[in-house]
Amino acid sequence: MRDGGRVAAAIAVIQDMDERHKPVKLALKAWGDASRFAGAKDRAFVSGLVLDALRRRRSLSARMGGEGPRAAVLGALAFSWNWPTARIAEAAAEAPHGPGALTPEEVASLGGAPSEVAATDYPDWLEPHLARVFGENRAAEAAALSARAPIDLRVNRLKTDPVRALKALEPLRARPTGLMADALRIEAPGPADRAPPVEAIPEFGKGWFEVQDLGSQVAAAAAGEIRGQQVLDLCAGGGGKTLALAAAMGNTGQLYAYDADGRRLADTVRRAERAGVRNLQVRTPLRPDPLADLPGKMDLVFVDAPCTGSGTWRRHPDAKWRLTPAQLEKRMAEQDAVLEEAAKYVKPGGRIVYVTCSLLAEEDEDRVAAFLQGHPGFVTIDALEQIAASGQADIAALAERRTGGHFLRLTPLSASTDGFFVAVLRRAA
Repeated sequence: MRDGGRVAAAIAVIQDMDERHKPVKLALKAWGDASRFAGAKDRAFVSGLVLDALRRRRSLSARMGGEGPRAAVLGALAFSWNWPTARIAEAAAEAPHGPGALTPEEVASLGGAPSEVAATDYPDWLEPHLARVFGENRAAEAAALSARAPIDLRVNRLKTDPVRALKALEPLRARPTGLMADALRIEAPGPADRAPPVEAIPEFGKGWFEVQDLGSQVAAAAAGEIRGQQVLDLCAGGGGKTLALAAAMGNTGQLYAYDADGRRLADTVRRAERAGVRNLQVRTPLRPDPLADLPGKMDLVFVDAPCTGSGTWRRHPDAKWRLTPAQLEKRMAEQDAVLEEAAKYVKPGGRIVYVTCSLLAEEDEDRVAAFLQGHPGFVTIDALEQIAASGQADIAALAERRTGGHFLRLTPLSASTDGFFVAVLRRAA
């Protein structure tokens, strides 16, 4: 495909999202299924351009003076990919597959100074919610959430060590993050480039490392020292944090993985086998009372709660434009319910680790406060002290991320991670 066809395809994908209310992943798949002629580089180009247009859609549209997919895509080429106006004009005018020649207004916008309109790249209704958490710094935080994200890896100590893992990843130019002992990072690819083929490295198939955001690794470390303990991952999902907990346990004690949606557990057994995990029981909701033998027995219940995902907007930029107040209310109710459920399994003196990938206090501090009000037998303890007990983190680098006394909040701007909130609650002995 030539540039004009690729640009037209990106516009068509966003138009399909708008008209059919599709997530970007499904819209890109639909385009790919209908475009068998497109090669791997074409698909990487179109996908990258669509995601970059969505990351900054409002501010790009403000600069272009239009609200449609075409304005966002042309703006992304100019202001995110730094294409000169002449190159954009040439691609647009390509016959027969380009999106059509630039209008005089588009030419003026592409070559003009930044708009004086202070367009924020998130929905207006989120303004008071983000202001509550970040105050005057919310614009900078939102800008960081609109950037491309790197690829973070967690070295699996059950199979190898960071030195050997780095050697295996030399072709992809991985480097240590410095924040977590077992965390490695591959920088984000260029605008039109394919993501580095991590899964093609032979050692990936051997279970030497897993793809896991640095913030997610920090959150998992809040479990503290858990060797030999009884641990329940109550919202295990695809198993990312389950595997991190397993590595921290060193195949001692017993680890249980459960998720209310049994389909999300489908890959957990396969991934655990590859990672060399031998102390895991996967409890599926397809069986009656799958956790009936666990109440009051857990040293730790890890709750990676369902949330709005506002901390992951770098990776899922369409999610912020589809988020609604009703969805936030629904997630808050789910969070209250899962904390209520978690409390049943904690033994006296045991802990709950509550984690969200949300930046909104309504899903974070407020949910912890509501839980404590109804459960006076629990108290908050310092999440940073628990992370220190894991022996994995640079605690000095995390100290400034502490919030509310005992909690931890990570953001792309403050910690170069996805957005995460971490709280640790202890049940009275």
